[in-house]
Amino acid sequence: MDEKYVINIGRQLGSGGRTIGEELASQLGISFYDKELIQIASQESGLGKEFFEKVDEKASHSIFGGLLDLRSFSSDEVYSTNYLSNETLFKIQSDVIRGLAEQDSCLFIGRCADYVLKDNPRCLNIFISADMNDRVKRIAETQQIPENKAKDLIEKMDKKRAGYYNYYSNKVWGAAGSYHLCINSSVLGVSETVTFIRQFTEKRFELK
Repeated sequence: MDEKYVINIGRQLGSGGRTIGEELASQLGISFYDKELIQIASQESGLGKEFFEKVDEKASHSIFGGLLDLRSFSSDEVYSTNYLSNETLFKIQSDVIRGLAEQDSCLFIGRCADYVLKDNPRCLNIFISADMNDRVKRIAETQQIPENKAKDLIEKMDKKRAGYYNYYSNKVWGAAGSYHLCINSSVLGVSETVTFIRQFTEKRFELK
């Protein structure tokens, strides 16, 4: 029996989702991937990180309305063209996610990993939200910006994440039906939310 498992976390900006995911992965002793995926995708594809950073968790329709086959381009042509579709970049990143999930147990933050791994029976898909006041305070503190600016940033980023997720997954970002577990980190606090999800994970995959 394959004992590997994967946790995929979607999150509202300022919910503490990344912190929760990182600590959860540490406690479970599994690999953690967030921005690291951009570096790996860049290395494996031979494309610069800026390609993946430009479309990171953003929705955008392909200029061509479909996937471009990288094999039809020389390396120089890939770097010189502005017509590399976002769907192609998403496919490259998705291949990286699937490859990592096949290697070992791991946790992914965002990037439609739950959709990419939809055929993997040993996945736990989670969405983390938080009360707006807590989100604003957290972002204002971490970004060192006024609270009104923090709220504007939250609304802008949530819209981008929702657009990215809805476009590529054909599901609804943050909707309960899209995940196995939705949790508000304001209820228990970040530390206890980690504990709750860890216990949920252990029962889900019979780790103990």
